[in-house]
Amino acid sequence: MNALPPCPKCNSEFTYEDGGLFICPECAHEWPAQAAAESGADSAKVYRDAVGNILQDGDTVTVIKDLKLKGSGGVVKVGTKVKNIRLVDSDHDIDCKIDGFGAMSLKSEFVKKV
Repeated sequence: MNALPPCPKCNSEFTYEDGGLFICPECAHEWPAQAAAESGADSAKVYRDAVGNILQDGDTVTVIKDLKLKGSGGVVKVGTKVKNIRLVDSDHDIDCKIDGFGAMSLKSEFVKKV
């Protein structure tokens, strides 16, 4: 089975093909199937922080919003510095260790590159 590409606008995986177009049912974005084929699988995903800076493995970032932790009831405070991040391809883009909290995953939209 041929896997359809995710929506380039909202990253939804529920795209479908209609004629020569791919359509996203969640945000109604349409793009030509030919453009998806030309971009290819060799293009690496670009991870950006909250202000648009490109993130890379090993970067240091700071948290820009209080983040409540599920399960433990703790809070990662604004300004918490996170060193040596690792980028992953999942819902939460960043795997890291935060002092006092341990290993966790963060979304890149809640951090800013230092």
